[in-house]
Amino acid sequence: MKAVIGGTGFAEFDDLTDITGNVVKTSFGDAYLERGTFRGETMAFVPRHGHPPRQTPHRINYRANIQALSDIGADSIIAVNAVGGVDASLDVPSLVIPDQIIDYTSGREHTFFQGEIQHIDFTYPFDQALRDQLIAATGSVGNATHKGVYGCTQGPRLETAAEIERLRRDGCDIVGMTAMPEAALAREREIPYASLCVVVNQGAGFNDAPVALDEIGAALEEGMQCVREVFRSLV
Repeated sequence: MKAVIGGTGFAEFDDLTDITGNVVKTSFGDAYLERGTFRGETMAFVPRHGHPPRQTPHRINYRANIQALSDIGADSIIAVNAVGGVDASLDVPSLVIPDQIIDYTSGREHTFFQGEIQHIDFTYPFDQALRDQLIAATGSVGNATHKGVYGCTQGPRLETAAEIERLRRDGCDIVGMTAMPEAALAREREIPYASLCVVVNQGAGFNDAPVALDEIGAALEEGMQCVREVFRSLV
């Protein structure tokens, strides 16, 4: 079963039909999950921030969300993430399919492994086959970047101009708050995972003005329409 995790601006999967939603109990807590039909296939959808969406990025129970998908037999996950642009060349809004992550978070429950020594290979955090599907599907919307480094910050506040400059020096192209530990937990459960990011603002310090939160909302709405088009074009 394919699965989608939606975040800010994508708390509902509008194209999902015959939806049943319920709270799934896992050994790591409860997660709200919906199952429905999309293009003739059964699909699972998890609203990352809860139902209704109340959990800020550093408070999300990432382990429960991924464990719930593992328990129902999800064999792939596409995550939708709203991000800021660190690379000044990225348009707002536009799509990015990242191929790498740098994790700047702290204090999050970031592993399923407890009381045992376990390691996973995380050289390439995003599944290439899923990335290839997303890359092919973005041809229907244009204005998509097919690689990039996602810098994951703690949140829930936005970054300072100095922090964005540091991310830029570190090689980040986009900045968000939710890719980690989500991607690593999916790897621990051996579920292929890829991210479809929507750039909804330029990072702090690109100009003298502060980040305009009202403009983020407008960019979210436009960008998420492109996300829906991508899903409709997926093979």
